[in-house]
Amino acid sequence: MSTPTMSGLSAAVTVLASLMARFPDLPAVDVHVSTIFPDHVELSAHNDLAAFEAWREALGIDPWAVAHKVQSRGTTRVLDAHAVFTGIRLRLVGYAEIPTLVAGVGVAS
Repeated sequence: MSTPTMSGLSAAVTVLASLMARFPDLPAVDVHVSTIFPDHVELSAHNDLAAFEAWREALGIDPWAVAHKVQSRGTTRVLDAHAVFTGIRLRLVGYAEIPTLVAGVGVAS
């Protein structure tokens, strides 16, 4: 088994540069590129579902194609969607804290 090289990530880095050029005004998100899956790029928005939504719309991902999950014992909402852009698989993930009810606030008596 050979050691991955930086050139193996060129397609993922190229798609990232293309996304930046095509959508320069979209909110910045975290980006993950991996030698394990060099044909994948993950874009993640933390505590900013508006950023997730802006990217979802720009990438043409149908709202019904977004998976909705909850993690961290019900404290974190996760939105997960996938697309292909210039031959590279994109995963778009949005994380947001689910507010907890404060005693006596928002509860009907």
